[in-house]
Amino acid sequence: MSTKSIYFLGVSFLLGMFTLGYFLTKSVSLYKQYDRSVTVKGLSQKEFKADIVLWPIKFVTLDSDLVKLNNRVDEYTNLILDFLEKNGIKKDEITIQSPSITDKLENDYSNKNFQYRYVANRVINIYSKDVDKIRENISKLTSLINKGIVFRFNDYDTRVEYIFTKLNEVKPQMIEESTKKAREVAIKFAKDSNSKLGKIKKARQGQFSISNRDKNTPYIKKVRVVSTIEYYLSD
Repeated sequence: MSTKSIYFLGVSFLLGMFTLGYFLTKSVSLYKQYDRSVTVKGLSQKEFKADIVLWPIKFVTLDSDLVKLNNRVDEYTNLILDFLEKNGIKKDEITIQSPSITDKLENDYSNKNFQYRYVANRVINIYSKDVDKIRENISKLTSLINKGIVFRFNDYDTRVEYIFTKLNEVKPQMIEESTKKAREVAIKFAKDSNSKLGKIKKARQGQFSISNRDKNTPYIKKVRVVSTIEYYLSD
């Protein structure tokens, strides 16, 4: 091989190594650029009025005569139904459960020195979309106490329940808002770090949560969602 050929091969080799080195350096630079990222969170939180209410009305009565007890249960049931009808609650919103009757003599652990042998409980359930109307009537129900009806307000099955069923209607708006807020945080971070905000690298949509605004206003629901988004950063 001639000296000129050897020289040419040597120059070619050096040029090849230089080119390879350049592209490797460029690749590393691009890799580092795309490897830089920031993860931010965006919160969307709104309050909505419940659109469904479940109102269980429970009363209790006692007697030692089973026939008289059943008659009184029917009497009190009719008084409550009349009250509901007069206050604008429709029949298709009302469900009447069968009475639950306890015989104290059948309870081996009860005190035998009781005045009344039988205890009857009945629950009348109201399912309504008119939350305001039901809330107004809940406060009026105590007027029936003057008729001799004893209501159970603190039992586990007598709690008024308010439900928000329109989550699917508000989801798109809230997701958009949480995403927008996350981007605003990312832009500020990029600006503070002398970087440019790139494309989204990864996004995670949090679960929606629904809770009461507070213990005094359970008919107002707080809906909340957090979006977690990771953005690329570049110089």
